[in-house]
Amino acid sequence: MTEVEKGPKGRRRGRGARERILSASQQLFREQGINRTGMDQLCAAAQVSKRTAYQHFTGKDELVAEYLRRFDPSVLSGVFDRTDLTPRERLLAAFDVPPTTPLCPYIGAAVELHDPQHPASQYARDYKKAVAARLADTAREAGAADPEQLGEQLALLIDGAAARTRVLNADAFPTAAAIAAVLIDTAIPATAGDDRRREEVSS
Repeated sequence: MTEVEKGPKGRRRGRGARERILSASQQLFREQGINRTGMDQLCAAAQVSKRTAYQHFTGKDELVAEYLRRFDPSVLSGVFDRTDLTPRERLLAAFDVPPTTPLCPYIGAAVELHDPQHPASQYARDYKKAVAARLADTAREAGAADPEQLGEQLALLIDGAAARTRVLNADAFPTAAAIAAVLIDTAIPATAGDDRRREEVSS
């Protein structure tokens, strides 16, 4: 009878091993950073052997990329897929971020890795582009004259507010939301906004 492989603390390897590794990476990467977290430490925290870890991930690079994919696979669906808000309200809802939220993991990963070819760096770029695209799509719904430009402006504000909140340890999102409201009102012609509101009231 073949002995079942066990992790450092005797926990059996099974279908839960992958999730334990990802859970450990989420905690350790957030608490101490990607570069300071080694595979030995991750395996110990996940209670798996290194052999098991490498059966699920070819290496740390793949693990970091998967760690990022798990954060928001639907790209802020909790904001952009809300049907109880008007398009303009959804744009502003993107700035409703709790002040205790840690630094954006995509920004953090890109800063730490220093390698634009790293799979996690590529994923971070794709995610940031996807956020701007969803903002642009919503701006188009709201009647913005140049939705792509407004989407990029709002995406830049979100990232700037996230970084400033982390550096100053003070919530920068209310200020960013106030700036966003000005940008939105400038970008969306008054007649377009009035037509949208009339349609929403009558529906």
